Amino acid sequence: MKVGLVCPYSLGTPGGVQNHVRDLAEELLARGHEVSVLAPTDETSAPSYVVPAGRAVGVPYNGSVARVAFGPRTAARVRTWLHDGGFDVVHVHEPTTPSVSLLALWAGDGPFVATFHTWQVRSRAMSAAAGLLRPALEKIDARIAVSENARSMMVQHLGGEAVVIPNGLYADRLGAGTPRPGWEGVVSFLGRLDEPRKGLGVLLAAVPRLLEARPGLRVLVAGTGDAAEARRALPASYRHAVEFLGAIDDAAKADLLAGSDLFVAPHLGGESFGIVLVEAMAAGAPVLASDLAAFRLVLDDGRLGRLFPPGEVDALVAAMLELLGDPQARKALSEAGRNAVRRYDSSRVTPEIRAVYDLVR
Repeated sequence: MKVGLVCPYSLGTPGGVQNHVRDLAEELLARGHEVSVLAPTDETSAPSYVVPAGRAVGVPYNGSVARVAFGPRTAARVRTWLHDGGFDVVHVHEPTTPSVSLLALWAGDGPFVATFHTWQVRSRAMSAAAGLLRPALEKIDARIAVSENARSMMVQHLGGEAVVIPNGLYADRLGAGTPRPGWEGVVSFLGRLDEPRKGLGVLLAAVPRLLEARPGLRVLVAGTGDAAEARRALPASYRHAVEFLGAIDDAAKADLLAGSDLFVAPHLGGESFGIVLVEAMAAGAPVLASDLAAFRLVLDDGRLGRLFPPGEVDALVAAMLELLGDPQARKALSEAGRNAVRRYDSSRVTPEIRAVYDLVR
């Protein structure tokens, strides 16, 4: 089967959608399919299966800055890719985002499969744009949502139905991490530093009180953004306890999580799934996360990880101190997470997506 995958966001920027598209492409290739990925790019080099759709530009979206590509030149590249590809199915991700997925729907004839990743309680922009989007969305032959929340948002704003298939990942790769020197026994955070909704500010606000109770505590923060600005949020006398690693690759991510006594996801909202939690569980890191609807589903109402009220520093401090002081509780969470995460392995998710492809061919 010849499959065209369309990612609306730059593959040079870490993110759940980008990682899912990349892993899906690699799994389909490993299963003998022909795959081409069309995406904006900030990189001079990319995997051989990636076709650059144009230079990415930053656009505020869903509490973040999405790096997308649009305009006449990008539209021409999309048309050429579709014409030359001869695809049996084109799988577009986030088709309502003003980027290459939407352009592909406008330019192509399908068959199209679309995956919806985003969740918000209410989106005025999507409601307002529904009429404009409808001619493109009517070309979609089958819809996938990465979570029940994403499905509900799609139904509310756009109508129709979707099958729920979660984001996938290579669990064994994450589970093979080895703590690097200085990365053992730490608290870890993964996320873009300059996105308030990722909640780094909540974690940093907790650091002084955590250090008063546990003077040897070390926090490792991985992600893109201005580390110097983030560091300034800490009183000078506490900055030694927090190390900013910058952007890290998949191997380093696995090593960081493998050495984590606790992985903290203090996000404030705007999450439709929670792939970062699944990654942590796959690596065996005990998880403490904000009690967001999407996170609650991934963590099975707290069975697979501890939950605390979003944005509440007092609750975060109390939960962290309790877990850091209870190795048995952390071990139980680690084991439960490792067992449950197999549901999200690419070896299980990809056949479910392939079955959707077969329905529209």
